[in-house]
Amino acid sequence: MAERDVVRLSKRLSYVLRHRPDSVGLALDDAGWVDVDPLLAALGMTRAELDDVVTRNDKRRFAFDGTGTRIRASQGHSVPVELGLPAVDPPPVLFHGTPVRNLAAIRAEGLRPGNRHAVHLSPDEATARAVGARRGRPVVLAVDAAGMAAAGAVFTRSANGVWLVDAVPPRFLTVVSGG
Repeated sequence: MAERDVVRLSKRLSYVLRHRPDSVGLALDDAGWVDVDPLLAALGMTRAELDDVVTRNDKRRFAFDGTGTRIRASQGHSVPVELGLPAVDPPPVLFHGTPVRNLAAIRAEGLRPGNRHAVHLSPDEATARAVGARRGRPVVLAVDAAGMAAAGAVFTRSANGVWLVDAVPPRFLTVVSGG
C-alpha cells in the first residue's frame, strides 16, 4: 500500500478508535476495544490493509489484543475508556512538545488533558519536539516526573511508550527549547 494511503487510513482509524466510533456505527467497550471484523466492514478495509496500517504506523498508535480479533487505540481517546494500564514509576524527567503559541496558557495553568483523558508525555526531547512541530513552531517542556510522583501523581505508560498522567501543574515544568 502506498504511504499516502497508509497515512489516510491511519488518520481515519485514529478518528474512529479515539474519538468517534459512532461515526461508523460502532461502540468501544469499556477498555477501548472493538471487534476487528465489524470495524473492517464499517471502514471498507481489508484485514491486510488494517495489518499494514498497524505495523507501518511509526507511532504505534494501535494495538491488537492477544487473539488479534480486537483492536484499540493505544492512547489519545476523547471518549471515556479505561485502558487498564498499571501505575508505573516514571523516569526522573519526561518531556512534552507543543506549539509555542500554547506556552503562556501552560505557564499559567500547567498541562491539562483538554478533550483527552490524560496528558501525553514523551520519554525524550526529540520525540516531544516532533510532536510539538505537528501544529506549528514547537516548544519543548521538561516535566519533573520524579517530583510529581513524590507529590502523589500517578503515571502510566501506553503500549507504544507514551507516558500518561492526569495533569502537570506549572511548578513541575521547565522550558528546555523553543520558548
